[in-house]
Amino acid sequence: MAGIVSYGAYIPLWRLDRDTIAAAWGTASTGGERSVANHDEDTITMATEAAIDCLAARERDRIDALYSASTTPPYREKESSTLIAAAADLRTDIATADFGNSLRAATAALRSALDAVASGSVGQVLVTASDCRLGYPRSSYEQTFGDAAAALLIGNAAMPAITVDDSYSLSNELYDVWRLDKDTYVRSWEDRFIIERGYLENSERAVSALLRRHDLTVRDIARFVLSGPTTKAQQSLARRLGLDIQTQIQDLLISNIGITGCAHALLMLVSALEEAKPGDRVLVANYGSGCDAVLLTVTDAVEQVRSDKRGLSRYLNSKKQLSNYATYLSYRGLLETQPGEPFRLFPAATTNWRERTWATRMHGSKCNKCGTITFPIERVCYGCRSKDDFAEVRLSDKRARVFTYALDNLAGRGDDPAVPQIGVEFDYDGARAYMVMTDCDPDEVKIGMPVEMTFRRLYEGAGMYNYFWKCRPIR
Repeated sequence: MAGIVSYGAYIPLWRLDRDTIAAAWGTASTGGERSVANHDEDTITMATEAAIDCLAARERDRIDALYSASTTPPYREKESSTLIAAAADLRTDIATADFGNSLRAATAALRSALDAVASGSVGQVLVTASDCRLGYPRSSYEQTFGDAAAALLIGNAAMPAITVDDSYSLSNELYDVWRLDKDTYVRSWEDRFIIERGYLENSERAVSALLRRHDLTVRDIARFVLSGPTTKAQQSLARRLGLDIQTQIQDLLISNIGITGCAHALLMLVSALEEAKPGDRVLVANYGSGCDAVLLTVTDAVEQVRSDKRGLSRYLNSKKQLSNYATYLSYRGLLETQPGEPFRLFPAATTNWRERTWATRMHGSKCNKCGTITFPIERVCYGCRSKDDFAEVRLSDKRARVFTYALDNLAGRGDDPAVPQIGVEFDYDGARAYMVMTDCDPDEVKIGMPVEMTFRRLYEGAGMYNYFWKCRPIR
């Protein structure tokens, strides 16, 4: 039976209080806070984090496809899914596909994954969704948008954690929110029109049609995951459907994260699954140029996938506040700060390909004779000097500790002047590596600090975005 066998999520460490945004413009605040991706994060790095959280201790060699959804990918003509698959250390002989151009991209990817698994063409499909959208400065979207990612593992199992019973889709051609191919910011039409003629009408039609198909009433559904642009719009939809707002609708997450684009429906679903009980029916409605409605049932196996992962709740509680609005603008590349020390490197596609196993997959070399582990991969073991006699081992999912460090006050950006240069020792056969630390206060770095690996954007050069692994304090 095709269903969801695991799930994961990722919320960036940084949060920006909406009062801070409002104060910068002298406008009203919508209250709460929004998540903000760090300057070295984008939709690829966030999707990788969610994928790794979803996989936890699962066998990665069993995954046959990866579908990635985003309306804000860093490349216009280059797959994000292939890079996410490599960073998550999946096999190379898998199918990959990108979904985009719609806030329904994630549920479109989910439906495609379910069809692929049900047909028998693949065994397991990893679906990721991530977005980092920009609203015009001073607009309401600037306050309500947030950055995040979610992931679902779809498989064919006798008892998946969540069975997907059915889905229903409809399309609707309407200019509500959109971006032209040359736009940086999201455009929109008048709120009342786009909510009434777009969100409410389409979502109500899709949900009602799916319930009628199964002869169900709203009282048969334990939780409605109604993704929406605002709390007011979500509650209006709930009232039109006849739902109990206090007990049946899933929190929109707008007060502490924001609306996270095409990732939001899956993010809310992960939040619902963290609280759901076996036997609960869950209905997901995701709007965007129409609506996808998906009916699910939680099974007893859900308890097995809740352990050994962060999920949404732990990321929500792991956060730091940005001190000012200017830092947010800098992180999003909207404000140019004083540059740090320039990289004296010139990237090349050939080098990127040649070093892909250690630079992207974070593999080290383990000597077959003496067991010494080195990172990056070395042909000659510095323990016993044997040559080309090693096995590759994955280090990206291993935790480590700081055994030495230095604070570099020249290499940083204008808004991050000090860069911790870290020597880490892994909790894995004494392996050591040199790393840069991110998501941290440099003054809090100390010997023995526990750290974990995180995939980040390093720099841009030769028309390419360059990614590599960094370490961060354990969240």
